[in-house]
Amino acid sequence: MAHPQVVIGVDSSTQSTKALAVDADTGRILGEGRAPHRVDSRHGQESDPNQWWDALTTAVAATGWADRAQALAIGGQQHGLVTLDADGAPVRPALLWNDVRSAPQAADLVRKFGADWWAAELGSVPGASFTAAKWAWLRATEPENADRTAAVRLPHDYLTGRLTGTATTDRGDASGTGWWTPEGYHATVLDHIGLDPALLPAVAPAGTAAGHALPGGPLRPGTPIATGTGDNMAAALGLGLAPGTPVLSLGTSGTVYTVTRNRPADPTGTVAGFADALDGWLPLACTLNCTLAVDRIATLLGRDRQDVEPGGSAVLLPYLDGERTPALPHASGLLHGLRHDTTPGQLLQAAYDGAAYSLLAALDDVLSADGPGAVDPAQPILLIGGGAQGRAWQDTVRRLSGRPVQLPAARELVALGAAAQAAALLTGERADAVARRWGTADGPVLPALTRDDAALERIATTISQTAALQGDGTH
Repeated sequence: MAHPQVVIGVDSSTQSTKALAVDADTGRILGEGRAPHRVDSRHGQESDPNQWWDALTTAVAATGWADRAQALAIGGQQHGLVTLDADGAPVRPALLWNDVRSAPQAADLVRKFGADWWAAELGSVPGASFTAAKWAWLRATEPENADRTAAVRLPHDYLTGRLTGTATTDRGDASGTGWWTPEGYHATVLDHIGLDPALLPAVAPAGTAAGHALPGGPLRPGTPIATGTGDNMAAALGLGLAPGTPVLSLGTSGTVYTVTRNRPADPTGTVAGFADALDGWLPLACTLNCTLAVDRIATLLGRDRQDVEPGGSAVLLPYLDGERTPALPHASGLLHGLRHDTTPGQLLQAAYDGAAYSLLAALDDVLSADGPGAVDPAQPILLIGGGAQGRAWQDTVRRLSGRPVQLPAARELVALGAAAQAAALLTGERADAVARRWGTADGPVLPALTRDDAALERIATTISQTAALQGDGTH
């Protein structure tokens, strides 16, 4: 019996690293590994990049295939600012995507050039998550660390670089920095934030190898390493996502996105005009508060996370870490409409509704980059992420969207997307075609529910009326 071609896909996320050893021919998972990360939340949201490397080596070894894998790729958390000194060591802990200390710098960037300019030139209006704002924060508040920086990397770039010794990134992850365009790095932005382009990695073409594994790492020396990409782009690859199919991901953050052929340009900033990891685009809306925020509300109420009840008039906006959509980085949780007969189960349902609302409100904008005809209200939403298997999340999305929901059977889609990238190095296919051959998006479809327009209106009105109380992010 012939031995399978085995590839490894890695998901280096905020909380942990997951690694999957996958049969490149069938998509069958042959081995898994996982190792946790530590996040320092004392001042913002930071992590030591060295622990990502330690977690990667542990997780890859735990698959049982590290010495036999024929290729590897990494999907990593987007936006994080990794600063390295002349010896390649971290200058300081990495600023993570959900660190909102750079909100004033993001607001200054938008004021300087205008939202319309950003949408036209870069495809996205920068928020506190974007790497450009984080570098501007570092330059303003820790100039000595900025001056010591000899290389700037995204999380997946850093790990790929430690594996291969090369300085590379890909178009998908680079599109979340605020300084990448299809024509190259934007000189005006880099000049304004004081970032030398020589500190940035080269953008490797899709489907190519970033390099080969060096001795001393978790793999056999010489193993090909694909370019890798950002976590959302990797999940899209992992689903073999076709243009116009909506995805809603329920994790630490919530995201809604699709693949489009045309470049998005939303001057409101709701939809980020990211590139995908191939040759298309990945318009995406993101919220900071999703499953962890709702779970925290359940804990405060002393209830199981599934123990929701219908009815009631309460609105609960679980903006426990500030919020990205809507753009309220200094916001906090807010409860409105409490009555004598409001039950704990209704409050918990209101938390689900408040977390899902902004994502679903952005759905049509995400889908419209390819024109109004691309919006098909009968198209099922692919529901993925840690919350996707929860009945309360499933029912909330169906009730607030009025759409059917499909539940892909495949898990760990970021790692699977990275594995598809690695497999594409061996087979010469496009990575999304590999994932479609593996059948990763297959799964049951839950029928649509009647859309709850009353709840949608109640939440929209509350957000509008409390915007001044929550702050506009400029202070």
